[in-house]
Order: sequence, then structure tokens, then C-alpha cells
Amino acid sequence: MLSAMTLIQLITTLIPVLSVFILLVHLRLPAKHAMPLSLAATALGAFFVWQVPALHMLAATLEGVILTLTILWIVFGAVLLLKVLQQTGATTTIKQGFGQISPDKRVQLIIVAWLFGSFLEGAAGFGTPAAIAAPLMVALGFSPLGAVVLALIADSSAVSFGAVGTPAIVGIGQGIVGISSAQVAHIALIAISIDIFVAALLPLMMVLIYCRFFSESCQWRDGFALAPFAIAGAFAFTLPAYCVAWLFGPEFPSILGGLIGLCIICPLAKKGMLLPASINRNLEPSHLQVAQDKSASLSLLKAWAPYLIVALLLVLTRLPELPFKAWLQSIEFEWQAMLGTTISVRIMPLYLPGSLFIITAAIAIWLQRGTPSQFASALKNSATMLLPSLVSLCAAVPMVRLFLQSDSNSAGLPAMPIALANWVGTHLSDVWIIIAPLVGALGSFIAGSATFSNLMFDSFQYSVATDAHLEPSLVLALQMLGANAGNMIAVVNVVAAASVVGLHGREGEIIRYTLLPMLYYCLCASAVAWLMFV
Repeated sequence: MLSAMTLIQLITTLIPVLSVFILLVHLRLPAKHAMPLSLAATALGAFFVWQVPALHMLAATLEGVILTLTILWIVFGAVLLLKVLQQTGATTTIKQGFGQISPDKRVQLIIVAWLFGSFLEGAAGFGTPAAIAAPLMVALGFSPLGAVVLALIADSSAVSFGAVGTPAIVGIGQGIVGISSAQVAHIALIAISIDIFVAALLPLMMVLIYCRFFSESCQWRDGFALAPFAIAGAFAFTLPAYCVAWLFGPEFPSILGGLIGLCIICPLAKKGMLLPASINRNLEPSHLQVAQDKSASLSLLKAWAPYLIVALLLVLTRLPELPFKAWLQSIEFEWQAMLGTTISVRIMPLYLPGSLFIITAAIAIWLQRGTPSQFASALKNSATMLLPSLVSLCAAVPMVRLFLQSDSNSAGLPAMPIALANWVGTHLSDVWIIIAPLVGALGSFIAGSATFSNLMFDSFQYSVATDAHLEPSLVLALQMLGANAGNMIAVVNVVAAASVVGLHGREGEIIRYTLLPMLYYCLCASAVAWLMFV
């Protein structure tokens, strides 16, 4: 049945992927137009070809709308925190503080997007790094487009162990029946051992993209000049992460790897080690350069305190050993058997990172001696920024849920992504070392989550690996790495990150920049796996 999937069924499974690339990337339509069209095309395919009942489609759409509200809540909290820091003058102090570490935007990129972003991914995951790092980079003088593109590229390697190891523990651990925690840890260790080589060039790639496309110089050579420092930044994260994964398992590699990396790289940058003799202070486009800020009225510690507080709260509320996680999860809203279908949705509002961002924003106003009127202004500005992304996300997320929930149908077919993966596995199993990461990337692109990509495709990857006489642990590690890569182009992530910096309508442009780094990540992972293990 799998190999006999008809052409029209194959085309139907490709609609969500092709429509997004054609409408967003090729035709360059804004997401508020492209995503409703993609939703309509997916719904037509689901109803007429997959024969999904109309009531089930409506339930999946409602599920998507509810999940959209959770994404908007996270984005709103991240924007509110930034707006508060702008109101109190904390961003001025932070910019001046970075000037003391290094005035070079290339160095700041590695510190904020790569290392601080990796720590945030390890603590919270689910879009938090880009939601915090991108607006912080804009405050430091990066262009909004450059900040979003580079934050998305940076949020890749750390995803294997994001949200205290969720993609490995839940994604791998629950994706295959009967797998043990020791086997999960082994698969995760294979993934990070491959990633040491794959990620070695990612910070350099980020610097090159910044220098060529988002700086005034527009020259590759300015990026290559920072190669020693960029590569050191890569290993400053991946090597400690590998050691933590080997010693303690998959919960803390990204958290500790990001922290240790910051402790290594910041002193090196301050002393000018591994940096070019001449530091270019003005690599950002001249029209984006900000006028000289007035002298900072806050200490550097007070200015950074909200970010330290939110990072601490994220870690404390994600550790199952502490009671805070259970307390926050105790308040939940659940809709079971929506409209009489098998679809259910559950929301834990206090556990969402957005709630912690809002609490931290309120603390920041008090700590940094802000006024109620400043907080009210930040609230108003944050809500206004989110309105243009409402239509985009209310179409993108339901499209994803409709695609994933298409297993309930009268045509006797599996869910569309599983059918597509099965077809690929039937025809391309001989080159599965190359294909396995691309399947993982497809899952993240569609679902917007590496965890869900792993859950969705683990059993399939295991089956293909067995049939192709490949080591299943290696193929599952490649699935994890591919899911990391897909995080760069995931439609939901792109729309959410764009909305954080007010970059509505340019989602396709963002994907055009992140597509090649995503392909590099997948293909390089395949090459390293083949050289090391096959």
C-alpha cells in the first residue's frame, strides 16, 4: 500500500510544504496572505483526497487556533520584557556593557545568539531563544531582519537538549515503544558527537551571513577575519555539552554548555584573544546606527537582572526534581474529545514561558525604578506589535494541526506526514544516511517543534534503518540532528520570531536566508555520520 500511493495522494501530502515555499519564498507573499491560502489548499486535499471528515477537520482547526494563543502569549511576554527594558533605560546600559566586552557586532552575535541563545534553548526551548535573542540583538543595533535570521540559525545545535532534554527524553523516549532511558542517552550522545563537527562552522557561517548581507561592508572577508574566534565559540559550547551528555545524560547539556561557553568566550573577547588586530566597530548598516545613547542610569547588574531572573525561573520551573513545575502545571484547561472527535487539547497557562516573561517584566519595572505609566505603555506597544501576526499564526498553526491530524479518514491512509515519509523510505532507503536528517527537518518545518518531529518519525526511522541494515541508533541520532536543522525554517517559528521585532510580511525572505544553513546542517550531519560510523 505504501509504495502504491497514488500521484494525487503524494501531491496532497506535499501541499503544506510546497504551498509555503511557493507562496512565501518564491512569490514572496506576506505570511498573512500566504498562510490562509496554504490552509485552504491543505483543507481541500484533506477533505477530497484524504477523506477526512469535516467535523474532524473543524476540530483540528480549533485545536490549532487554541495553540496559536499559546504561541502569541510567549511572543507577547518576550516583547513586553524588551519594551519594559527600553522604558527603564536598561537596554542603554546593556549596549554600553557590550561595548566594554567588545564593540564588534560579530563578537556580540556569537555571545548573544549562539551562546546565550543555546542556554535559553536548554532552559525553555519552544521558540524562547529567538523570542528573547532577536529583540535583544535589535536593541544592540542589529537590523530586525538580520537579528531574526541569525537567531534562528543559532537556535539549532542546542535543540537536541532543549527544554531540559525534552526532544531526547520525550521525543525519542516516547516515540519508540520499549526504548530504555539508557538507549535514549546513547542516541543523544551519538547526536552530540556528530554535532561537534557539524556545529564547528555554524557560528562562522552566522558571522559570514551577517557581514555579507546585514553589515555596511557587505564583504565575506570581514566574516572570515573572525574565523578563529567563531570556531572557538562553536567548541566552547559543543565540547562542554558533549561532556555533560556523557556524564549526566540529556537534561543539561545545552544549559551548562551555553553557560560554560559564555564563561569562556566573554573573557576572551574582552582581552581581544583570537580576534583580528583591527576591530570594526561599525559593521551595522549606517542607516541603522543609533544615535549616541545618554549615559546609562542603571548599573550593569540591574540592567541584566531581568534576563538573569527569567533564565533562573525557566530552569527552576523545568526541573522535575523541584516542586515548581508541578505547581505551575496544576492549573490547566483541557478540552477532551473536541466536537466528539479523538482530538484533545490541554493548556497550562502558568507553565508557558510567556507567563514567566510577564512576571519578570513586572519585577523589572520595580527593580529598575520604572513607573506604572511606563509599564502601561510597554503593554500597549507589545499588544499592538502582535496584531499583524494574528492572522498568519491563526492560519499557520491550524494548517499544521490539520496536516498532522489527518490519520482519521475514510480512505484507510495514515496521517499525511507519515504517508509522505513512508513513500520516501520505500524509494530512497539505499541512501538513507543522507535522507534521515532531511526527514527530521521536514518534521520540524511542519510542526514547528523538534520534539514533535522526533515523536512523529522515530518509529518510521527505526523501521527504515532495520530494513536498510543500518544501525538504528545512528539513524535516530540523525533524526534528532535533522529536527534541529528544521528549527531554522519552521514556519511557526519564523512567523513568531518576525512578529517579535515587528517584521511582518517578510517571512519568506527570512526562510530564503535560513534555508541554505539548514541544508548544510543536514548534509554535513550525514557526511560526518558516514565517515564516523558507516
